[in-house]
Amino acid sequence: MHLSKRDGALDLLKWLALLSMLLDHLRYVGFSADWLYVPGRLAFPWFCLAMAANLSRDGLRKTDGQWRYLRWLLLFSAVSEIPYRVYIPDPETLNVMPTLALGLLVARGWLDRVLSARLLAAGAVLLAALFSNWLMFGFFGVLLPLALLLVIRRPWYFGLLPGMLCLAANQWQVLFDSARFGNSVAILGIATCLFAPLLGMFLLRHAKSLHPPAMRRWAYALYPAHFLLLLALRHLIS
Repeated sequence: MHLSKRDGALDLLKWLALLSMLLDHLRYVGFSADWLYVPGRLAFPWFCLAMAANLSRDGLRKTDGQWRYLRWLLLFSAVSEIPYRVYIPDPETLNVMPTLALGLLVARGWLDRVLSARLLAAGAVLLAALFSNWLMFGFFGVLLPLALLLVIRRPWYFGLLPGMLCLAANQWQVLFDSARFGNSVAILGIATCLFAPLLGMFLLRHAKSLHPPAMRRWAYALYPAHFLLLLALRHLIS
């Protein structure tokens, strides 16, 4: 699969990931909408897939761009933490961007045989293992960008492999325990986790004729901004 410099399918994937994240976080506005958990399971694997697609396309040709990508992730990890903690009730982890930053280091280290990149990747894996409870989606979430990078050019059914990793990153034991008692949200959540990478790969390969607005660096600001927007909405309806 060849990804063009400005890939409409990739932009579409990012917009849909952002929309699914927004739907997921609407659950905390103040009205009962547990079913939004299901489309929310698409957000993280699709952001990871977008990262893998960029790495797959650029390879080692844009090293400076990839480190710039990491700097933006780290910057907005810090910027987003306070809005995240103000909006999400009793958060148990950091916001999602530290997980993505560590995932980028791991995937980048797989591509780049330079010793420094490999050491950073090893350090990221070690941090993910030691501080898994602090990371949104935990240790398995850090490995998901690499898993997607490894299958992105392979036949479609390889997408089920990162799907299992995605399920492990989404508190699979809690989902299975709830599904065992017939909880429809949990059952659909399991299915969504398993098939989200495969569906994302399908979009990347077959939605190239679409041309949504390009998602550029300003999109990083949408992450903390959407927490503030939803917080304002919660105050309006309370």
